Amino acid sequence: MKTYKNLTIWDGCSDEMREGDLSVANGKFVLDPANGRNFSGCFAIPGLIDAHVHLCLDPDISDPLKQTEADTESIKQDIRDRALAMVKVGITSARDLGGGQWLELEIRDEIARGRTLGPRLVCAGQPITSVGGHCHFWGGEAIDTDAAITVLQRQLEHDVDLIKIMITGGTITPGSKPIDSQFEDETVSKIVMMSNAADRHVAGHCHGTDGIRQAAKAGIRTVEHCSWVGETGWGRDFNEKVVDAMVANNVWVSPTINAGWRRFQKPEFVEIVRSNYRKMKQAGIKLIASTDAGIPKVYHHDLPRALLEFARFAELTPLETLKAATSDCATAIDLGDVTGQIKPGYSADFVVYESNPLENLEALQHPVLVVVKGEEVLPA
Repeated sequence: MKTYKNLTIWDGCSDEMREGDLSVANGKFVLDPANGRNFSGCFAIPGLIDAHVHLCLDPDISDPLKQTEADTESIKQDIRDRALAMVKVGITSARDLGGGQWLELEIRDEIARGRTLGPRLVCAGQPITSVGGHCHFWGGEAIDTDAAITVLQRQLEHDVDLIKIMITGGTITPGSKPIDSQFEDETVSKIVMMSNAADRHVAGHCHGTDGIRQAAKAGIRTVEHCSWVGETGWGRDFNEKVVDAMVANNVWVSPTINAGWRRFQKPEFVEIVRSNYRKMKQAGIKLIASTDAGIPKVYHHDLPRALLEFARFAELTPLETLKAATSDCATAIDLGDVTGQIKPGYSADFVVYESNPLENLEALQHPVLVVVKGEEVLPA
């Protein structure tokens, strides 16, 4: 039993904070008070969650085809190092949305067994993609629906937590175009149906508007990126009918806004993106925090900095931003009964700060203590 006394606590759901103590036993929050360390003047919130990372990717390697040149053991150690760096900044859970060798699943299991220190991981394995399509180098190519089902079944054999499908093209794969849909509607719907039957949710990579339409129609869990790309450019093909379908099927949006979005300052572009998020929120779509960590220059430990940009573009208050990075994110990625809240019975994942992050999100960059599953971690 450990008790952290005299904290100002935000539980992950409420609109207000409370004064009190946090008690932890066997890795979970409990009600039993005990003597403990005094944290008077400090603030505690649930551990942060990043809904879109790639732990196998080195952000300093720009060519995706060179990512696998290192030997397997070196890549696994790099994944461990990235996982530790994430925990040290307050990221206590994350969803990994793709790799080629299931190495991140091995580290997921090491973390779960307590052999490696890192965030709780939810992993997708090899994304389903078209032949020569976005991230085809990870081994998930499928020429038709039957082939896509074969890729899906291969992921289930490796005990993935969810399925990822590249519904549209992307930016880092040569020859792939973000505007283009990679599969027929039937294939996307079949993948979602079979994944749900196997008790796995589906994340869909969608830049182009037609791909977002396919995801919404199929009832996918999360649309990744949701860039509304059309013939006239990024963000310029917003479609209200597609939004209506997303709302009807309870689709979440994982916009992958990272700290590098600070470079986007041109008022016209900023307003286009803000307008799209504004209309989605008004329609009832919820956004969750995500960064696409691992792609060039997007580092796995940068979520605390990225949340400032997320708030700027999505026009979120600190409270709304933090819900999107804790309780809402946990719900979206099937961890809603496990973490994301400071609540008896939930995993003891929380972060302590000297200043109030609900007043200023910059406080997230300066944790004084991180606790993951009851284990204390000194910040970086």
